[in-house]
Amino acid sequence: MIFTPRGRTISSNPRLKTAAALLLAMMTLASAGAQSTETLRVDARAQTTPFPHYWEEVFGSGRAILSLRESYRMDLESVKKVTNIREVRFHAIFHDEVGLYDPDRKAVQFAQMKDSAAAIETNSGIYNFSYIDQIYDGLLDEGVRPFVELSFMPKKLSSDPDSLHPFWYKPNVSPPRDYAQWDAMITAFAQHLIERYGLEEVAQWNFEVWNEPNIDFWRGKPAQESYFELYDHTALALKRASPRLRVGGPSTAQAAWTGDFLRHCKEKNIPVDFASSHVYANDMAKDVFHTNEEIPRDKMVCRSVRKVHDEITSSPLPSTPLIFSEYNASYANEPNVTDSIYMGPWLATTISQCDGLTQAMSYWSFSDVFEEQGVVRTPFYGGFGLMAEDGIPKPAYNAFAMLHELGDRRIALDSDSALATRRADGTVVLALWNYAPPDGTGPNYARRPASRGPAKHFSVQVAGVAQDASATVMRVDETHGNVISAYDAMGRPAFPSRQQIVKLREAGRAAPAEHVNLKGGTLTLEVPPQGLAVVLLGKGRAER
Repeated sequence: MIFTPRGRTISSNPRLKTAAALLLAMMTLASAGAQSTETLRVDARAQTTPFPHYWEEVFGSGRAILSLRESYRMDLESVKKVTNIREVRFHAIFHDEVGLYDPDRKAVQFAQMKDSAAAIETNSGIYNFSYIDQIYDGLLDEGVRPFVELSFMPKKLSSDPDSLHPFWYKPNVSPPRDYAQWDAMITAFAQHLIERYGLEEVAQWNFEVWNEPNIDFWRGKPAQESYFELYDHTALALKRASPRLRVGGPSTAQAAWTGDFLRHCKEKNIPVDFASSHVYANDMAKDVFHTNEEIPRDKMVCRSVRKVHDEITSSPLPSTPLIFSEYNASYANEPNVTDSIYMGPWLATTISQCDGLTQAMSYWSFSDVFEEQGVVRTPFYGGFGLMAEDGIPKPAYNAFAMLHELGDRRIALDSDSALATRRADGTVVLALWNYAPPDGTGPNYARRPASRGPAKHFSVQVAGVAQDASATVMRVDETHGNVISAYDAMGRPAFPSRQQIVKLREAGRAAPAEHVNLKGGTLTLEVPPQGLAVVLLGKGRAER
């Protein structure tokens, strides 16, 4: 029995099977050979609107302790070369493996001290900042600030030591057993940061209370009310260290709670300097919007961002800045999504749609030095990172590098497949893409490139530049900047050899730029399905 593209079945009669096979082959060839055309008009002298690079300034990563690894820091350095990364967010700075909190140490210290009065005055027996200092020093040495997620609960401070999240590293997600001790820890933590790095520096950091308390990362009951209690205590404890410290929440999954959270802060006079939430492109409408819609993957993120944006503007605190501190095309391990060329057009269309709705969006994450599901078993498993294991650049890395070239002023353009921008030096930078859904979803790898649809032909008429102006074209698609083609050719080894890793790193590098000229003021360009092209017109050169 054969399934057609619409899911209906065809009889297993041999003649019908042969006819059906021929029909499907013809449809595939027709689809592959077809082409859609889009004509655009861009005036380099047109009025523009601000276009800050809000998508490339904050990135997520795994948990705090991973930042001490050489591979993590090398990946961070690689991402910093091609983006404007300024902050990194990670989980679990209070996890026991970081070693901050242990009240039993104080009893040992008391026993060793002859002067009991001196022992009472010191907290050094409870708090150990050794790894915390190494973690934050490492980021700052790279010119990157921490976006401080205040999580999770030290076991000796937890109300339930057995309340562990199923992540491989088993963080404790229960409320504190004693809020006075939690408050003291938060204040001591903040004071130490100020003493080590200076208030002028730490006042520029964002402190976010917890992670996704509306799902299984928080076991307080009822969830929202108990989280608000945690937020109140934490915000006030931070401000005791300095009122200049920036604090926010609710850091929810699925774009939840923001309106309720801001109303609570207003009613209780609790400080809040920004609102934060998360969404992934494969989140379900029933969880985000409480509807039964089928929202496509290229629309879900920015519809969710707009939802939270509108909740803020209609709240009692309408000027609160919005930061989406996690987003990606998938919350699952889907190789045909996060490892693939699909990410180029998905990122471009998401950046275009979310413009003006949020101050920052933190892509989760910059590196596959990551252990939420355990030790990485193979370099391309659908991890969240821009960099695969062993420092191998993914197509998403090249897409971020290309989109970094966009200007900081946006030129209006009536298209859902193109962006036009201008740099301060007058260079016009275009992004042109051909969005097509993933080749398949879920953790099982099954590429179907023929199903992606037709190529897209762009005809861009550009005013305000020379009729024969030179253009630099950068691409990421099936044959440009796509390490997966090389990995497929190797047979997708679970543990590539050292020589294979060298070849994969080379295959993952950006493809050489093309150089063309406008003809009569028109640029013509073909973009294959799931392809992204970034075009520089005028004075500027690619910064890479």
